[in-house]
Amino acid sequence: MPTDRLRRWLAHPALALVAGALLALVAAPSLAADPDDLLPVDEAFALTASAPSRDRIELEWKIADGYYLYRHRTSATPLGGFSAGTLQMPDGKRHVDEFFGEVETYRGRLQAVLPGVADAGAGSVTLEVKYQGCADIGVCYPPQKRTLTVSLPADGGATGLVLPGAAPRGLRLPGVGAGAPLPEAQAFGFEAIVGDATTLLLRFTPAEGYYLYRDRSGFRIEGAAGVAAGAPRWPEGTRYNDDYFGDQVVYFDQVDVPLPLSRADGEPAEVRVVATFQGCQDGGICYPPMTRSVSLSLPAASAAELALAADAAAGNAAPRPAAATGTGLLLALLMALAGGVILNLMPCVLPVLALKALSLADSGERARSHALWYTAGVLASFLAVGALVLALRAAGQALGWGFQLQQPLVVAVLAYVMFAVGLSLSGVFSIGLGLAGAGQSLAARQGPAGDFMTGVLAVVIASPCTAPFMVAALAFAFTAPAALAMLVFLALGLGLALPFLLIGFVPALARRLPRPGAWMDTLKQVLAFPMYLTAVWLLWVLGQQRGVDAIAIALGGLVLLALAAWWLSRLRFRKAPLQRVLALALLLLAAWPLAIVARMPVPAPATAASADGIEPWSPERLAELRAEGRVVFVDMTADWCVTCKANEKAVLSRAPFKDAMRDADAVFLQGDWTSADPRITDFLGAHGAVGVPFYIVYPAGGGEGEVLPTVLTANIVVDALRRAAAGTRP
Repeated sequence: MPTDRLRRWLAHPALALVAGALLALVAAPSLAADPDDLLPVDEAFALTASAPSRDRIELEWKIADGYYLYRHRTSATPLGGFSAGTLQMPDGKRHVDEFFGEVETYRGRLQAVLPGVADAGAGSVTLEVKYQGCADIGVCYPPQKRTLTVSLPADGGATGLVLPGAAPRGLRLPGVGAGAPLPEAQAFGFEAIVGDATTLLLRFTPAEGYYLYRDRSGFRIEGAAGVAAGAPRWPEGTRYNDDYFGDQVVYFDQVDVPLPLSRADGEPAEVRVVATFQGCQDGGICYPPMTRSVSLSLPAASAAELALAADAAAGNAAPRPAAATGTGLLLALLMALAGGVILNLMPCVLPVLALKALSLADSGERARSHALWYTAGVLASFLAVGALVLALRAAGQALGWGFQLQQPLVVAVLAYVMFAVGLSLSGVFSIGLGLAGAGQSLAARQGPAGDFMTGVLAVVIASPCTAPFMVAALAFAFTAPAALAMLVFLALGLGLALPFLLIGFVPALARRLPRPGAWMDTLKQVLAFPMYLTAVWLLWVLGQQRGVDAIAIALGGLVLLALAAWWLSRLRFRKAPLQRVLALALLLLAAWPLAIVARMPVPAPATAASADGIEPWSPERLAELRAEGRVVFVDMTADWCVTCKANEKAVLSRAPFKDAMRDADAVFLQGDWTSADPRITDFLGAHGAVGVPFYIVYPAGGGEGEVLPTVLTANIVVDALRRAAAGTRP
């Protein structure tokens, strides 16, 4: 294969030597960067302004060779005497910048025009001009702000610019104030040692007057298969608002950072830790991202150490939950229990629980047995979900609550099950064969198997829902050690089963249930329709994941399922072996569409803004908007997420939210997690979210975003947008 041939070429020693030399040549300019060679900022970017007429102010920057200005960091605002429009600038040169990502820049000269209308009688206008630029040697100046006074012509004649005598704001030139910038290696020291078999200890040492960013760092392990870096355990830093990246957590002094490792086996290994980080001179220049590497020898690791390392290293820089102490665990268990109880009220769970209500109404002395077997099914299902979460986490895969519904095959199977339950409740069949038998057991409530399976189905259907209190508990469970995580999942299950346990074991509650009678048959048939609606909803989710063709194929399978169930029911009291074989073959044929759906490709995602102004989320678009200083509302949603849809209907589609977005000049970015998307999964993990819905509002001018509750109200969102527009925190 071409890839194998490429690997063989790259492995050739001579080619590796040539490639290394070329890389060294390419990197040489940045490695040779000398901050002492920087021009004073007003020589690098010489600014002048004039007003050729009373409705037009022209600004010009003469940019020295080897320097460039950013378009998105350039603005001009009148402070009085002039009602201005938008600053008009030509298109710049596009490139991917190491500081701000995809940007436009200007070299040589930038001419900009600020149109507007001068106030009557105004003889001059004062402008606040902001701009930022960099040198090709790899060093950026701090953002600049100049206050200029421009004379306005009385008769249409042009006038020039008057500069006040104030010194430029924010700039520390080499040799002045902050002192000449140090070379990177002296400004930021980096060391790494082996702490134990599954932990590295990293040490960063900023020089005096320099600081290091916490959230502009990354770590990877090279040189050994099966060894990967986990989430670095940064100690508490200092909140600092700088002119480059806004509100950040930084370190001015030496800081030690444990880095947990996940290892596929316990054999000794030679590895290389590669650290990428960024820092600045306080009041001076900001250095480009720096990369350092250190080679280390990992000792052998025991099985116990490997198991603990899998738990500690999972999460990829996600914020760690509350410590797994007795207090933290107790709080997580209480929240999980409360969240499980509230799940009973969610619309996605009610259709299944209605079946259980019929069972308890007709159970008499068997109420305790029904409740216990139902609880067993719920607890077993939550344990299975928890075990799957831990297994995937140990394998290095990130996931969240409801992840199983990201799989089209799971969604299609659930649609089949709900449809079969509906057919059974409608009286189409009443025999216990195959998938139809599972539905009949649930509907007829005959024996422990039916109660147990009702509990299983309740958990599966509950997975798209996120009740209040569940988020913190799940965040604990998704990152805690395995034993504690399983306790949280058990608490969730106990909460979901608790109402039926109480009815089964408290006679006074059981007596409040209606007495059995003919009404139960009618109610059973009525309950078939919520099951059909649930199947319709699942088919809609399937269509969002794999397109309208997937819906048609699944509907064909459901027709075959209904025909097979009806046929087998007709043969219940007849001896017709050939027809029975044909009916069973038809039942098997009904499963064939499931295999087709599982292999269907994912439709291309939307790339344009919707009619409501909602743009598709992407890391690149979010970074671009944040670099522009815009307010950004991010909504991570999924079509199978019932809580997401409830928030959209009750809050995000209403006038108060839209008005607040317009007043804040905010951009709405929406990420669709209906199908698995590693980028969204990483984004959720980076913010400590366990799934969707997830909402975060980024403020104007930069700074950390404000995470909103999973269940929204209009007041919550409107207040958050107002704070973001004002650049304040709650």
